[in-house]
Amino acid sequence: MIKDYGRPPRSNENRDLIERRLKEVVEAGGSRETQTVDWRGSQVHLDVIQMPAGDLYYNPATHRIRAQRSHDPQLDQLVDEDPWSSASQEYLGYLLQALPADPSRTDPAFTELSESLRDYEQTEPGLITRDGVLVNGNTRRAALLKMGGPQQPIRVAVLPESCDWTDIRDVELSLQLRREHRRDYSYINRLLAIDELVSQGIPIAKIAAIFRSTVPACKQDQWVFACIKSMIERSEVSGHRIPLIAFEDHQEKLKELHRRYQKDLATSGDRAELTKESRLAAIMLGFSKTDVRFIESDFQSRYLNSALPADLKPEPAPSKVAIPGLGVSVKGASDDVATAKELTDTVLKARTVEITHASGYAVELAEKPAELKEAMDKAIKLAGRNAQLQKRKQAAPDRLNSATAEIDQCVTELAMSRATRAFDEETFNDALMGFRRSLRKLAVEVARTVEDESEGTAWLRQLLELES
Repeated sequence: MIKDYGRPPRSNENRDLIERRLKEVVEAGGSRETQTVDWRGSQVHLDVIQMPAGDLYYNPATHRIRAQRSHDPQLDQLVDEDPWSSASQEYLGYLLQALPADPSRTDPAFTELSESLRDYEQTEPGLITRDGVLVNGNTRRAALLKMGGPQQPIRVAVLPESCDWTDIRDVELSLQLRREHRRDYSYINRLLAIDELVSQGIPIAKIAAIFRSTVPACKQDQWVFACIKSMIERSEVSGHRIPLIAFEDHQEKLKELHRRYQKDLATSGDRAELTKESRLAAIMLGFSKTDVRFIESDFQSRYLNSALPADLKPEPAPSKVAIPGLGVSVKGASDDVATAKELTDTVLKARTVEITHASGYAVELAEKPAELKEAMDKAIKLAGRNAQLQKRKQAAPDRLNSATAEIDQCVTELAMSRATRAFDEETFNDALMGFRRSLRKLAVEVARTVEDESEGTAWLRQLLELES
């Protein structure tokens, strides 16, 4: 259900001022500036007026900074309970200027927007309710306030009188989540918006249309967000959890994890879970996308366990899980999967302590991120070396397979040229001679390299003898 944040304190004054200025626009005659928005299944053309930026309010429900609100849990709670207070509005204004992945720093995109407003003024109007709540233009208001103070004018279109909080959400999504806008929502805020629409029962095809995306891409976003929510729950330490913004920089790694998970799931559920858990641990320890790619389903048993200090090695979980109240047990995850999950849980809890400075397990977990990362780094390097070695081992056979495919295609081309009587014998002869020289070089190198006799190498040796 959509949360109703009520009306701000100055709503009556804003309504009077907005009505007067809308009336002035109509009575002035001539051409009027309007903005077209999607409104309850159709489009409406809204008149644009000018308002003092200080009289308006930031939208507490905006999806632009939904994830970033968790940066300060106390202020986040205040925004929910008293969104129109000075502290809440100041916090929203602060987050609108902040870097999504690190709210302690100013977003370069905000600086760029501020410079654009200073040099070229406001090129597009914002959008407000009759109460003066900004549905679109929250970041522009923050920049204008910083530039000129409360009396700095801001151009805004005005939504119809009947606008409610469901309309505010729908209009914001239709305006802000399209790719043509200069400053896109952050990755996590996009996931939050999709999750909200799904919870409202909106079909996935319609959600994909809203986001100018595809159904498979939205389903991938759903899987990733479910994974993130699960990790946050598993990370709890003394009431503290990893905040959503901690996942902002992991977009590509999480999308790649989804693709790999689906591929492994086609052959084995346990294999998919093992790869997922080990990769999640590496992602949360800050490893790069190229490093994470070396992690396969056998990563923990083959590489990581031997690199972990004894006190960090997870204990094997019971193979059966009891169902509370029924007095029966069912088969749980495999021992390997349970062990992998336990290690990932340790990483998640350690990251919670590292990020939030949580008490309780702080002494036990404070030093673990560095130790876990060191062990993970050793294991990834070893897995990477083995992967490169395997790749080199497969290089020569892969080349031959490619050459075989090309020769098969050559047979087809020959047959076609015979049918059309379009064949250049001289050029083909030159190509055959080149092929002969290359094949002879291959035969010589095989004789030097391959020790065991096989049907293939025996045939090539015979070829070399015929050429001698």
